[in-house]
Amino acid sequence: MPKNALLTRDQLQLLRGVSRSFYLTIRLLPAALQGPIAVGYLLARATDTVADTTHMPAAERLDLLQGLAASFDTLATLPTALQDQIKTFAQRQSDPHEQALMHALPACLQLMQDLSTPDQRSVRWVLGHITRGQVLDVERFGQGPAALMTEAALDDYTWLVAGCVGEFWTELCERHLPGFATQSADAMRLAGRAYGMGLQRLNILRDAGADLVAGRCYLPEERLSPLGLSPERLITAARTGDAATLQQLAPLWSDYLQQTHQQLSEGVHYSQCLTSRRLRLACALPALIGARTVALLRQAGPQALTQRVKMPRHEMRTLLWRLLWRLASPDAVAREFQHLSQ
Repeated sequence: MPKNALLTRDQLQLLRGVSRSFYLTIRLLPAALQGPIAVGYLLARATDTVADTTHMPAAERLDLLQGLAASFDTLATLPTALQDQIKTFAQRQSDPHEQALMHALPACLQLMQDLSTPDQRSVRWVLGHITRGQVLDVERFGQGPAALMTEAALDDYTWLVAGCVGEFWTELCERHLPGFATQSADAMRLAGRAYGMGLQRLNILRDAGADLVAGRCYLPEERLSPLGLSPERLITAARTGDAATLQQLAPLWSDYLQQTHQQLSEGVHYSQCLTSRRLRLACALPALIGARTVALLRQAGPQALTQRVKMPRHEMRTLLWRLLWRLASPDAVAREFQHLSQ
């Protein structure tokens, strides 16, 4: 791939298969940003697939994750033994899109090697943090049911796997789009960091039920204990649908949704400060979808742990058209965020 060129049709199809919403974001980005952001996403999505394949022994997943992280960091060609591990792992995937992504890993690594040296450095930096968070995840949950202990551990995790992405994004904008924002790069970096952490916190709340059923509790013990809850009780409640136990979670559920909404509002602020309409639309879209998801999670309450809550696709399409009709102005973004938050 020529440096910072538009992605090929095959690469876009691969991206669309593993994330329809992020595919939309990539298509909206200015051309100079598409290459490094898409490459970083595809490689991070592949390592995330490794971390989340819980039917595979934790030791094997850790070995594969660490091998991939080392190759990303050194930009080395994947060793033959690692390529064999990837092929074996891909065969265990039931999702054809994830299987295709794993088979495409050597080509994705080549895409990173084809980026400019500064962009390679940025992609390696963000992947280093993301894979560190994923390794911690496998170590924490790989031996059976477990939970985060503290709020600080939750903040650390959300920064490692997503907050750093906001900083990475800002660094690329500063490099490729001079005058990209009305605020300083440092201010944008802080807002981007909070935005990324909010998106990951939203993922945790949206997927909390499935994670609990799998024995993964991201809600810290120090926040559950004052409510008379333990990770074990919450895991059991998610599996059985015990309404009384789930209702005990209500104060923490409400608090975390409020925190998430506040961090997503940083994403709205970030987007409003951008001078490019295309970039503003691409950056605002996840925050707006997130605001609607938070509203749905708030309506469902802790019973959301027993159901799948997400913004319907027809609502996403309507939202996108409304934003395009209003030229994705800063005021339009703010109004949509307020409307979708209700």
